[in-house]
This record gives sequence, structure tokens and C-alpha cells, in this order.
Amino acid sequence: MRIFGVILTGGQGRRMGGQDKALMALAGQPLLAHVIARLKPQVERLALSANGDPARFARFGLPILPDALGAGPLAGVLAALRWAAPLGATAVLSAPVDGPFLPGDLCPRLCLAAENAAEGLAVAQAGGRLHPTYGLWPVGLAQPLAAFLGSGAKPKVMDFVAAHGAAEACFSQSAGFENLNTPEDLARAEAALRGGRA
Repeated sequence: MRIFGVILTGGQGRRMGGQDKALMALAGQPLLAHVIARLKPQVERLALSANGDPARFARFGLPILPDALGAGPLAGVLAALRWAAPLGATAVLSAPVDGPFLPGDLCPRLCLAAENAAEGLAVAQAGGRLHPTYGLWPVGLAQPLAAFLGSGAKPKVMDFVAAHGAAEACFSQSAGFENLNTPEDLARAEAALRGGRA
């Protein structure tokens, strides 16, 4: 297995006042830097799914993969699959840019779960619910994913993973999948880090 990674940054940050969440500071570092630090050791190569001016991410030294505007995280996953397949990847590990506490064992746990999935797709489950943007996506899913996105329906990650029999990797701690969607979420995460709890 050759696993590449992608950080999904396509959200518009409406609940953050329209700010670029990837560059918002947590403990003195951009959110993106926190996610890179946790995801990069788990994959062979790492890229960033992002629209807009790629120059704003130049300092991070990652390939920037634009996606179809407005199509949500699945468009970012598709862009990553199309980037990774010609480079010899088996699958792509995805994580959102607003999840700075993602588990250090996300990749191996998803790989283990994927062994029980007919199409090799696996997503994280914690706290009694699925977290499908934390997923392992085999490169062979690029074509069906493109068809799904082109079907005209509003593309929902949950619908695609359900239709393709995704396996679930169960994590006991839901804190690793906490997404920072609002200024209040960011303030709580800052307080937790100062207190040494994250």
C-alpha cells in the first residue's frame, strides 16, 4: 500500500466570518500547520486541496490541488485521487483543515478497517457518528466519484460513502475529530492547548 494524503481546505469559513480557516492561528500556528504536523508522518506524500490564490500557501511547500468550486469536500478528494494515481499511490488519506487534533494512528486504523470493505473505502467513526472527511479513498474510486459529482445531485459525502460500502474505523476518543467551525470552537481549542489537554 502506498498512501498519499490530502488536507481539505475548500470550505468557505462562513461561521468564521468568512476568514480563511487554514490560516487562522491556533497556539501561534496556522490551523493548516497543525494538520500538516499530524498527517504528514502518516503518508508518503501530502497535498492541499484548495481554491483561490495558491500563493497564500507557498510557505508550506505542498502541491496545491484546485477542485470544482462549490462541489464540497468530495471534489477535493477527487482532485487528490487524480493527482495521486499517476504517482503510484494506492489510496489517499483525507482530513479537513479545521481538525487540528486528528489521531496519530488515523492511517493504520483506516487501512485495517478497509480490509473489510469490498471497495477498500474506510471512514472514521467516533462519538457515535461518522466523520467521513477523515477517510481512506482507493484511487480506483476516482471514476465513480467523478460520476457521482456529475450526477446533478447535491454531493453529500455520507451518500457516497454509504453507496460504496465504506468500512468504519472506530475510535474511542471523539476529541481527535473535533472540527473548529466557529470562533468559539477556536477559543476552546486554544484554552485546551494552554491547559495541556490536547
